[in-house]
Amino acid sequence: MRASHRPVIAGIAAVALLVGSVSCGNVTQDRAPVIIVVDSLEAASGADPGDMSGFLLSDVQTLVEQQVDGQTVRVPVIFNDVGQATLRIIAKDAGNGAVNLAPTPWNNVTIYRYHINFIRADGQNRHGIDVPYPVDGGVTATLVSTATAVPFEMVRHQQKLEQPLRSLANFGGRLFISTIAEVTFYGRDQVGNELQAKGTISVSFSDYADPE
Repeated sequence: MRASHRPVIAGIAAVALLVGSVSCGNVTQDRAPVIIVVDSLEAASGADPGDMSGFLLSDVQTLVEQQVDGQTVRVPVIFNDVGQATLRIIAKDAGNGAVNLAPTPWNNVTIYRYHINFIRADGQNRHGIDVPYPVDGGVTATLVSTATAVPFEMVRHQQKLEQPLRSLANFGGRLFISTIAEVTFYGRDQVGNELQAKGTISVSFSDYADPE
């Protein structure tokens, strides 16, 4: 499964770099008899959404060739960047000696929302100044005991048009913004118990060179 992506033509070039490291997420559990496991977290540039990786170089602006008045010109375009998490559930009490203890259909967890927060290792975490604003998105996928790929939007078009990413376009004041994206998935089992799990992926934003 792949998240959809659309280019947006911009009058100013913006390139975002996401460098990602896969991380298994800890979960916040209440009464649910299962937990969510984040097996992997990957991302890809919207200019090449099929090239998923454990890290992502996200271009805040990509120059693409277009025909204008019969001439081939390179036009700045903004792509949203996509992500994909591999999630599954396991029973909480799998180690209590029970035989063939496995989640039942009532324990299947439906993911309904995700939240992304960008942080920097140096502690400079002012939203809209040092790092992009957090985002929330809707996604629907039902998790079972086998791995399920869940696509989502990692970096939105408008984030590349807002500060601090906008200042990276054409090297207009900054060169790189390196962050860690904390992605939290929220779900609910079939009897209403709430669950969540978090994965992380390193993110570095910049105005990168475009392929010829």
